[in-house]
Amino acid sequence: MPQPLPQLSGRLAWWFTSWSRGLASPDDLLTHVVADDVAHDVAGLPDAEGATVPLVLALPRLRLLGASAGLALPVPGAPTGLGGPAEFNRAATEVGEAVVLEGGGFGLVPFRAGPGVVWQLLGAHRRQLTDLGEAARQLRGTLARTATTLADLDVARWRPEAADELMNLRHLPHLDAPAGVPADAVELAARAWQAESIVDLALLDDGGAVSAHEIGARREALSPLARAARTAMVAACSPEVWPP
Repeated sequence: MPQPLPQLSGRLAWWFTSWSRGLASPDDLLTHVVADDVAHDVAGLPDAEGATVPLVLALPRLRLLGASAGLALPVPGAPTGLGGPAEFNRAATEVGEAVVLEGGGFGLVPFRAGPGVVWQLLGAHRRQLTDLGEAARQLRGTLARTATTLADLDVARWRPEAADELMNLRHLPHLDAPAGVPADAVELAARAWQAESIVDLALLDDGGAVSAHEIGARREALSPLARAARTAMVAACSPEVWPP
């Protein structure tokens, strides 16, 4: 069964872009983005006089602000997918994700509000992104190097689930992607998610670590993979770097 992207902002980026290009209906977008949440609203729209607006009603206004949407996945010290300004970067880094509206100078940051989500509209600058092919090459190379390093660190002993994932790299998650997302982008998103899962499993706890040095070596080995996975997921969910 197809699975939704793990990042809420990634789902909005894909489905908003598909909807804005006439390839998906508003109901399709709401079904895949809102999912089991009670409601999604948008705050900060220029003509809303400070009120929040239901996402379905905000869609035409958002399309006027940007023809498509791309993903950002920043963490402290690594603003992946961001181009500024400082206010937008701070908000996005606090949450760990955001959507950038292409060409409109705006972005959206999702904040949980009880059983729903409020998307805060903020000014956002254009950003520099790694293109789809380069992101895929970086991820493949980093994954191969990480697998070798983790084998040397005896990953199967301290985190067998991560070892299983590394041994099963051809079994990618089947993603629920809308019409218009290139097959290469869907595949890269699946590989990025797989890499993120390996990092999450390996860092779930200290496993069988017996020393601070060993713990540090594991984290050092996984850091480049986490960075490459974020870069790949951003490219896979950002139409600016999709092939024409």
